[in-house]
Amino acid sequence: MSLFNLAYARKTSGQFVLRIEDTDRERYVADSEAQIFDTLRWLGLDWDEGPDIGGPYGPYRQSERLETYRPFVDQLIADGHAYHCWCTRERLAELRREQEASKQAVTGYDRLCYGMTEEERAQLPGFSPTPVVRMLVPDDIELTFTDLIRGQIAAPRPDDQVILKADGFPTYHLAVVVDDHLMGITHVVRGEEWISSTPKHLQLYRWLGWQAPAFCHMPLLRNTDHSKISKRKNPAARLLWFREEGYLPEALRNFLQLMGYPPVGHDGEEMSTFDEFVAAFDWSSVNTVGPVFDVAKLTWLNGRHIRALSAEDLADRVLAHISRYQRIDDPLTTAQEEMIRRGVPLIHERLELLKDALGKLDFLLADDATMSIDDDARAQVGEASVPVLDQAVNALEAVGEWSAAAIEAALRASLVEEMGLKPRVAFTPVRTAIAGRRVSPPLFESMEVLGRESSLRRLTRLATLLRAAQASN
Repeated sequence: MSLFNLAYARKTSGQFVLRIEDTDRERYVADSEAQIFDTLRWLGLDWDEGPDIGGPYGPYRQSERLETYRPFVDQLIADGHAYHCWCTRERLAELRREQEASKQAVTGYDRLCYGMTEEERAQLPGFSPTPVVRMLVPDDIELTFTDLIRGQIAAPRPDDQVILKADGFPTYHLAVVVDDHLMGITHVVRGEEWISSTPKHLQLYRWLGWQAPAFCHMPLLRNTDHSKISKRKNPAARLLWFREEGYLPEALRNFLQLMGYPPVGHDGEEMSTFDEFVAAFDWSSVNTVGPVFDVAKLTWLNGRHIRALSAEDLADRVLAHISRYQRIDDPLTTAQEEMIRRGVPLIHERLELLKDALGKLDFLLADDATMSIDDDARAQVGEASVPVLDQAVNALEAVGEWSAAAIEAALRASLVEEMGLKPRVAFTPVRTAIAGRRVSPPLFESMEVLGRESSLRRLTRLATLLRAAQASN
């Protein structure tokens, strides 16, 4: 929602307002506000007004605006549009069970408290001395409204919604109406699950004599099986998960944009910038069908965005990710950081997630004498590899300038041409010695980054290990 809100604000030279709606104290989580700030900033969705930067309509936390709401509640009560309700939660739960059991066509609050004084209601069961306030929904409430994305929408008839809770906090329904009016909000962009609440909100606008904003209800994202995305079942529903996994913010923005909007890149290209999205933005083009959140496609798109980065920028991001998520207790040394920087160009074209960079380059950080060798890589080399490794060492000791081109030329001349080996046979033991694995970044470029001395030590070490294994047999 924030992405589309910001796009429209930028398109129309408007203001993007960040408001913390924290009136549900039972579900309040202390660090959730900081997570919202961190996530939006990481995604590059910067706001013009908000709790941390202020603005002309503050405060921007609803929990700090309680005195703002109460006069409007009192006005609604005085005008006969709202009333006190003293029913306990237990009574309301029993009422719901009875309605479900009898399969009533009309469900919701039965207005037991409407028209009663506190003393009269106290004589009946299920009484709470601390009342809530409910809006008195008229029988002829207008149920259709215009949505900028969907056109005319018909919503189900609401019941008498609570607008002020027993703890003195307003519900979402009252708070957003009051705040949107007082803060000059012109467009409300939210998920389609709020369509059923819109008639209640529009009724509050009418009662309070205010002009309602325009409403835009976005489709909900779906899992690949078309089920609703759940934070409990799908870690990808938590935006910071993408940062932890190593997705680029611009790639995630691009992907979320595609979830609700046609491609805006040149000639229908899916990869595009936020500025291109803003330039093309129009509410009539927003998709109304719940899009499938395909993480595999996001990963593919992330790889494309990675390849569009300069090697220096990618190295900065890789190092930042390693520092933040992968080497918290064992930070990289300056020398190791430099080795990673030199190694990043070797994996630039193959990298899809920042988190995978360390696993592809960690052999460059290993100690030459103790570097581990994967079992499947070790299985490829035997006693026949010893002369290959010895020959490789001899050839490389004679190399002048230590470059990938010179390394490749020396090894091909010595192992392929002189020994008559096929390249795969010739270079497999060399790769095993250098990287300790079957698959690695380009071999000769890796050796250039690793350096002459480390490369020779690793080749000699593997030959020694193979000789020792041969002797023990």
